[in-house]
Amino acid sequence: MSLPKRDGVHGRYYLIHKPDTDPEVLKHADQCIQDVLDGTAKENHSGYPAVVRNQSGTPFLPSQLLERYLSKLPLRGFPYEDAVAFCDALRRLVGWKEIDHTLGQYIEHQVRDRYFVVGEREDGFTVFPPCTMRPELHPEDVDDGLLRFACYVAVCYTVYGLSFEYLTTEHILSLVSQLRPDMVKELKTGGSGKLPPNIQKRKTKHLTASANDAFATIRITARDSTEECYGEILDYLCAVLEQPEFPRSYSIEFRGPEKLYLPIPGLPKKGVHQLFACAVQHPNLHPVMERYARLAMREFEWYQNLADEACAMPGTFAVFALGLEGEPWAPLVTEYLDLCDDEHSSLQGKFLHALIRKFGFQPWTLGVLVRGALSMQWLEPAREFRSLIANGESLDALLAVKRRFSAYLLPEENEDPKFRAIAWQSLLWAIWGQASENGGSKVIKTAPKELRERYQEIFQ
Repeated sequence: MSLPKRDGVHGRYYLIHKPDTDPEVLKHADQCIQDVLDGTAKENHSGYPAVVRNQSGTPFLPSQLLERYLSKLPLRGFPYEDAVAFCDALRRLVGWKEIDHTLGQYIEHQVRDRYFVVGEREDGFTVFPPCTMRPELHPEDVDDGLLRFACYVAVCYTVYGLSFEYLTTEHILSLVSQLRPDMVKELKTGGSGKLPPNIQKRKTKHLTASANDAFATIRITARDSTEECYGEILDYLCAVLEQPEFPRSYSIEFRGPEKLYLPIPGLPKKGVHQLFACAVQHPNLHPVMERYARLAMREFEWYQNLADEACAMPGTFAVFALGLEGEPWAPLVTEYLDLCDDEHSSLQGKFLHALIRKFGFQPWTLGVLVRGALSMQWLEPAREFRSLIANGESLDALLAVKRRFSAYLLPEENEDPKFRAIAWQSLLWAIWGQASENGGSKVIKTAPKELRERYQEIFQ
C-alpha cells in the first residue's frame, strides 16, 4: 500500500500525532521504533529538523517516535528496562537534545501531575513550582518502575544536558524522594549503576575515591603527598572522564595532607585547586595532567562546586598549573582560552596576570595574551604591566607580534578586518588599559625618549 504525501515541514517527514493519521503511516512509524531498538534505523541531520528513517526510508521526527513509544507503555507495571533501552538507543542515534523535552514533558504529566499538587512559583527566580504529594495518595498507587524511569531521565539531564540542567535533575529527584526516598538515596550512594565498579569506587594504599554520575561528583582523599599518590589520582580522574556516561560538568571534592595553592592571587582555595597545585610539583606527572585537561575542557561546562563569581571550566586548574611551568605549555593554554565562555568566566584574567608577572612580555607570552584578551570582555591589565613592558626587548616582542598578528588569530577571525582591529585593540587594552585609547597618546607622551619611536609604531 502506498504512503500519502509527507505532511511535515518542507515535506521532510511524516507527522504521526494527529488523530486522523493514515494507518499505513503509523505502521511505518512502529517499524521505525522497532528499527531503533534493533539498531537498523538511520538518522538524518542534513536538514532541519533531524529525522529518523526506518529500513524502508520513511522519515519521522525523533520526538514523535518517542511520544508514540511511551504512550503505549502501561503506567502500572511500567517496563522500566524496556523504556530505558529504547531511550538510550534513540539518544545514541539522534542526540539528547532531540528527545530531552519530550522526556521532561512525560515525567511532568505522568509523575508530577498524577502524584502531586502543583503550587505557584512565589518569585521569578524559582525555576520549578513547589510540589506536594497528594494527600489521598497511597503507596500502592505509585509504580516503582515509573519512578525508576523518572530517575533515569533525571540523570540524563545531568549527564547529557547543558550545565544548568542539573536543576531539572534536582527537581525530578525531589519528586521521587517524596514518594520513594530510598530510591534517591541509592542514587546518591552508587549513582545510576552504569559506571564500572572500579570507577564507582576505588581504594588503594594511596587514595580513596568515588564517582557518582547521577550527582556529577568525584570525591578523592589522598593518603599521602607522594608522586605515586598524585599519579594514581590523575589516572583515576582520566578513567572517570573517559566514561561516556559521566557528566561533562561536575564537582571534584579533594582532600589531601599537602595544603598548597598556585601563586595566582584571587583563585578560589578549593580542593580541586589544591590537587593540581600539588600534582604540578612532580614533572613526571605533567603529561597525565595534560591528558586530564584535554579530557576535561569543554565549552559551556563547569566545575559545579565553585561559586558563580569563580566559575571555571573543567580542567582550569590543571591548565593554570602547567601554564606557569613555561613556554612548552603555551599551546594547551591557548586551546583552553579559546574554549572559555567570555560572558561568564573570568579566572583566566588572574592567571594571565600571574603568567606575565613571572615571564614578562615575550613573544610566546604575548601570543597567550592575544588569546586571553579575546577570551573575556576587556581584560584589565595588572598594575605592573606598564613597567614590565617599558623596555626595548619587550616592546620589540610586541612589535614582532603586530607584524605577524594574523598568525595569532583563528582562520575565521582573520577573514574579518574589523575583527583583527578589535583583537589588536583588545591586546593593547590588556597591557595599558584605558591609556591605550586615542592612539595611545598618553602612553607615547610619557614614554622615555629612547623608546618613544617603538611606542609610536605600536599604536599606529
